[in-house]
Amino acid sequence: MEVDFKAYHLRGIHARTAEEKQLINQELKDLYDSLTDEDKRIFNLELQKFLATEMGRLGSDYEAIKNQIPEA
Repeated sequence: MEVDFKAYHLRGIHARTAEEKQLINQELKDLYDSLTDEDKRIFNLELQKFLATEMGRLGSDYEAIKNQIPEA
């Protein structure tokens, strides 16, 4: 089972309203609720992997930008 967490993430980022973002979140929750217990376990592992990867990427981006700013 593979869920395209990046697609949900990007849709959430580009949501024009809080209501649109809430609908996207509800769609993901409904998907989760429809899963078997085993698929929920896999879903949670894949979500943790996605979040860890994204946090690592953001940390690297932050460091790269920070290193380009001259110290005052």
